Formats: sequence, C-alpha cells, structure tokens
Amino acid sequence: MKFQSLALCATLALLGSTAARAQTEIQWWHSMTGGLNDWVVDIANGFNASQKDFKIVPTYKGTYDESMTASIAAFRAGNAPHVLQVYEVGTATMMSAKGAIVPVGKVMQNAGYKFDPKAYIPAVVGYYTSPSGEMLSYPFNSSTTVLNYNKDLFKKAGLDPNKPPSTWPELVSAAAKLKASGVACPFTTSWQGWTQLESFSTWHNTLFATQNNGFGGTSARLAFNSPLHVRHIENLSNMAKQGLFHYRGRGNKADAPFYSGECAMATASSSTYASIKKNAKFDFGIAPLPYYPDVPGAPQNTVIGGASLWVMAGKKPAEYKGVAQFFQYLTNPEVQAASHQRTGYLPVTMASFELTEKSGFYKQNPGTDTAVNQMVRKTTDKSRGVRLGNFNQIRAIMDEELEQVWAGKKSAQEALDAAVKRGNEQLERFQKANK
Repeated sequence: MKFQSLALCATLALLGSTAARAQTEIQWWHSMTGGLNDWVVDIANGFNASQKDFKIVPTYKGTYDESMTASIAAFRAGNAPHVLQVYEVGTATMMSAKGAIVPVGKVMQNAGYKFDPKAYIPAVVGYYTSPSGEMLSYPFNSSTTVLNYNKDLFKKAGLDPNKPPSTWPELVSAAAKLKASGVACPFTTSWQGWTQLESFSTWHNTLFATQNNGFGGTSARLAFNSPLHVRHIENLSNMAKQGLFHYRGRGNKADAPFYSGECAMATASSSTYASIKKNAKFDFGIAPLPYYPDVPGAPQNTVIGGASLWVMAGKKPAEYKGVAQFFQYLTNPEVQAASHQRTGYLPVTMASFELTEKSGFYKQNPGTDTAVNQMVRKTTDKSRGVRLGNFNQIRAIMDEELEQVWAGKKSAQEALDAAVKRGNEQLERFQKANK
C-alpha cells in the first residue's frame, strides 16, 4: 500500500506538471516603472486568474527607446515577445515595420472578437487605427495634456481656487499675481514639444504637419512655424523673461517641482494624477489646457500621449488566441475603469468612462474627468493626432530649439524655422527609407 500511495502521488504530481506546461505563455515587454510597474503586474495577475489557458508574463525592458531597440534585435533573432508596449512617438515606425507586426484588428478578428470603433474614445482609437478602419495596436496607457494647479497657492495669491485660467491671457495674469504673492515658479511645463506645440496645435485645430499631421502619408512636412505657433512661443518667451515661466528641463523634469509645491501651475500628462495625489502636501486642481480665445475652432481636442500594445509577427495561432483574449480582458469596462481611476491614464472605452462617472469618482475627485472631456470631442483632420516617422528625433530637435528661445539666444521665429527645417530632414530620411 505504501508503494501504491507513493506511485499515486508521483502520478498526480506528473499530471499537475503536465497541466502547468499546457498553459500557453504570452510574453509582454513593457516600460512601466514604480507604481505603474505594479499596475502592469496586477493587470497580468488579474488576467491570469480569470482563465486557465494562458499566462501573461510581463517583463520590464527599459525605457520606451530601449524596449523598441531590444524588440528589433529579438525579432531578428526569432525570439521577440508576443506583445510590445510602444510609445505613441513610435507609431509610424511600427507601422512601417513590414512583416514585424500583426495588426491588432486582425488578431482580434481571427480569434472571433469584434472591433467596434464606436465603443472607444474617438481621439484615442483613431490614432491607432488605419484609414481603412483596421485597428493597428491596442491603446493601453493613453494620456493627454492637462493643466495642474496648486489651489493653496491660488488662495494665497487672491485667486479663485475653483476657477483656473481657461485662456492663455488669463494664465499670464494668474502667473503675475502668483509671482507678486511670493511664488518663485508661477508656471512650468513638462514635455514641452508635446504640450506647447503638438497638443497646442490640435487644441487650436491647427496643423502641426502637412498631410493631416502625417496621417495622410510619409510625404508629410512640419508646419509648426505658423504665425499662431510663433505668437505662442513668443508669449512663453516673454513670460520667461518676466519670471512667470520657468523651464525645468526635458521630458517630465518639471513634474517634481509641481509635486513639491514650488511651481504653482504646470502643463503635464494626465497620468501625473496618481503621483500628485500621492506626493502633494497641498490641495490641487486639474484643468483643461489654456487656449487663445481669438483663434477660430479653439478649443478642439488635445492630442494623445502614452503608449499602445503592438503584436509581433511569427507566433503560433494558439498564442495569438491568447493575445486576443488578453486584449478582450483589457477592454472590460471594470478593468478599464479601475486602471483609469488608479493611474490617471484615459479609459479607452466610453463604457468605462460612463462606469467611472456613475461610480461618483469624478465628483469625489474633481478634475479627474478633464483629460477624458478633452478627448471625447469630435476630431477633425487637423486634430486627430500627430503620426510622423523619426518622431523621437524630431522631438529632440524641438527641445533643442525651444531651449535656445528660453535661454534668449534665438527668437521664436528663428527657433521654430530651424526646428521645422531640421525636422523635415528627418521626415525626408524616413520617407526615402519607406518607399
């Protein structure tokens, strides 16, 4: 009996091992750190617990640039992940990677899932959808630009804490009062190219680049040296000279001075919400981007940021079925709503937005619906977004030229003309490489 018992235990252990091996693993490479990494892990665990056939394995692969580089090398070596998180700047590059990716719409269709564009927030899904209506990648952590402001500092300056500036003239006036009250940094901005040129353009229904900002083809050329763009950068330059605008560096370097209470207003990503709530020792508000009231069509809608999930080619049909089931799980309104409320990223579907609204979250956390309200507006050919090749290099160029303005070394016109000229050289290279 003892030997029979041991044999039975060994058999059960073998069956358990076989069952575990039968579970198909789906590799997911991402670039989320800190609390957002925890969020990614929780999402993977939630999906894995919801079914028994597939196991999502999330792996941090460095920054967006680093993970894209690693995925290219892995694809060439034949061991690319099933799913790759790519920031919106890399969208045109991924689209041009013929043979390397499989459109999400095709993956979902082959697995028997329907894709209904009307179920998604227009400005979000439109960015990742081809002109023919095919979904190219899954919008995962979508964000947009907002204006964060310190309500306590507003009160101290004699400003209404429940009435943030809605126009640029109003923001300049508020910045002046904040400075007079002793605030060292009235206004700053993160991601200056994204907030002050890209989103600025779509918010004012003005082209950032020709060919409908690149959606019309690779022959697109930059157009952000228009009179309106020059006027805006000149205004920011004048604010800098008066000590009303403080440039704190590239990327999200300006987020920390806002969290600490040093800077009173900051244009930034809506995804800063979780960090502000965690770190700020003051009452804060979230408002729409300012606009120029004399510009026809303004405000329109802001531009998308964040990243989407791309499906890599060369995998087995059963594995693609797992990817499709994972994306279907992500589309679940409860999952979407929970992620939106936790991170400040946009809910991808209208159902998750409505669920969050019904839950009372927006009333309990005023301003958290700002990002969504800026994106649910109907888009135009000028405001759908910006989708250009070599966009990462173009953003670096915009940073370099704008820094020349803030340093007083170039006028707004000179800097924007130079950025357009240099950026167009990058677009020409991309067009030649993708003919």
